[in-house]
Amino acid sequence: TGDDEIMEEQLKCLDMLYDFNQTRPSEMEKREKLLKEMFAEIGEDCYIEPPLHANWGGKHCHFGKNVYANFNLTLVDDTHIYIGDYTMIGPNVTVATAGHPILPELRQKGYQYNFPVTIGKNCWIGAGSVIVPGITIMVIESRNSVNLHYFDTKSLIWSQIFFENLSMSIAMNIGIIEFL
Repeated sequence: TGDDEIMEEQLKCLDMLYDFNQTRPSEMEKREKLLKEMFAEIGEDCYIEPPLHANWGGKHCHFGKNVYANFNLTLVDDTHIYIGDYTMIGPNVTVATAGHPILPELRQKGYQYNFPVTIGKNCWIGAGSVIVPGITIMVIESRNSVNLHYFDTKSLIWSQIFFENLSMSIAMNIGIIEFL
């Protein structure tokens, strides 16, 4: 069936991810080769510190050049994740493209939704940040942030929780500095 084929493909991706995570620090060439096989796109001079966690082993991930990711990067890559050139990602960051319905009846049926995530060029994603499905970030983001909104290149964000409620945004413990 189609589900069996999908599971088989996903397991192949996860096997490569396992191999990547088992490399020694001295095996840089092996890491680079594996990343080129695992990711949809990976630019020159990218460095991802193991361990890396990903639902599809990076299959739907598009990294520009000179991207740096510290340890424990989690990519919920059920659909596409785009990360621009010269972006730096701190430790323990999660980038999630998948979510589940709020209504228990729909969760019980196993429903899931997927929206791509885009992180622009020259961004810095601080340690412990969580980026949820459908987000576009073109800005520096601080540690322990949870972002549920679009921000442009003229903003610096620090937050603990940021909710968007239809046409109205409610911010709790958030600061935004507009650059002139």
